[in-house]
Amino acid sequence: MKRTCRCASPFAGMRKGRAARRLPRSAFVVACGVLLLSSWASATRDWNSVKSFVYQLTNYNNGKLDEIAHSDFDLAVVDLTRDGNSDFFTRSEIEAVKKTGKIILAYFEIAAIEDYRPEWKDTPQDLKAGAVSGWPKEQYVKFWDERWWPVVQGRVDQALKAGFDGAYMDMITTYEEIPVKHVSREELARRMVALICRISKYAKSQNPAFKIVPQNSPELYTWTPWNAKPNEDYINAIDGIGIESVFYLAHDKPANKSWCKENRDNALAIKKAGKLVFGIDYAKKPESIADAYARQRAIGFIPYVSVVALDAVSREDETKQAPLKTTGEKQGRKKRNK
Repeated sequence: MKRTCRCASPFAGMRKGRAARRLPRSAFVVACGVLLLSSWASATRDWNSVKSFVYQLTNYNNGKLDEIAHSDFDLAVVDLTRDGNSDFFTRSEIEAVKKTGKIILAYFEIAAIEDYRPEWKDTPQDLKAGAVSGWPKEQYVKFWDERWWPVVQGRVDQALKAGFDGAYMDMITTYEEIPVKHVSREELARRMVALICRISKYAKSQNPAFKIVPQNSPELYTWTPWNAKPNEDYINAIDGIGIESVFYLAHDKPANKSWCKENRDNALAIKKAGKLVFGIDYAKKPESIADAYARQRAIGFIPYVSVVALDAVSREDETKQAPLKTTGEKQGRKKRNK
C-alpha cells in the first residue's frame, strides 16, 4: 500500500538556531526511517483502507501465525485458538501480526457450539437445540437465553485480552435455521440483532476501536419485518460484514440461486451505508478464482477465494496457475477442526 512521508516536516522546529540544533546526518536518517515505518504501519492499519484479507481457521503452520504475518494482506481473520480448543493465540503473537501493518480479527461463533470447544461441557444441555446440518459435532444454541451470554462474553473477553482488533462472528444464520417452535422467525431475527448489538456495546465499552463483523445474514439490515426500513440498531452496531458464496458455492458452482442474489443485494445496501463487505468465494479452478476476484471487486467488495476447509493461506497470484490442492476438505459453509 502506498504512503507518503515528508521527513523534513516533523523536524521543522529544529531549524531554529544553527549547529547546536542540527541533527547529525546519521541520526536524521534513522529518525526518518522510524517515521516512515510508523507512518506505513499506521496507514496500512486504517480500517477504511483495507483492500485485501485472508481467512484461515485451522492448520496454521507449526501452530503459528508467521505465514499470515509475512503475507501481503491488509487484514486477517483467524480463530481465537490454534487448536480449536483452549490453546489460545497469545497477545505477543497477535501483536507480532499487527506490527506488520495488518488488522487481525478473532473468529468465533455466537449462536452455536462445537463439541471440541472448551465451553462445551459447561453449556446446559437444554440450551443446545439440535445438530447443525452437515456438522454433527456442532449444536445450535438458544442464543437469546441469558445463560448463553457468559459464553459469548468470554469469547469477546479473550479476543480483547489477546489484542485482536475485532471480532469476526459466525453462525448468525442460526436465527433462521434453529429448530424451535412457538417463536417466529421475525422474533428470532430481532433476538439475533439484539445479541449483535449487545456484543458491540460490550466490546466497544472496553475498546472503542474494536471492530464488529458478523458473517452472513445481511438481510438483518434490510428485511421487511423492520417495516421495510433499514435496521439502524444493527447497522450502527457493526463495522462490516462477511458474506460467503458471493459468486461461487463450494466448489466452483455459480452462486445463481435466488438467495445468493438476495445476499448480494442486501450486502450492497450495507456497503452503501458505509460498512466494509468481505466476500468469500469457494473455488479451485483458476478461471473461477479469477472471475470471483474480478466480480467482487467490480461491486466494491473485498474478495477472498479459498476452499471450504479454510485450512491454508490462499494467495490470488498463486491460484491463477493451478487449482488449489487441499486435504481433508468437508462440504458445508466453512470450516475448521471438524
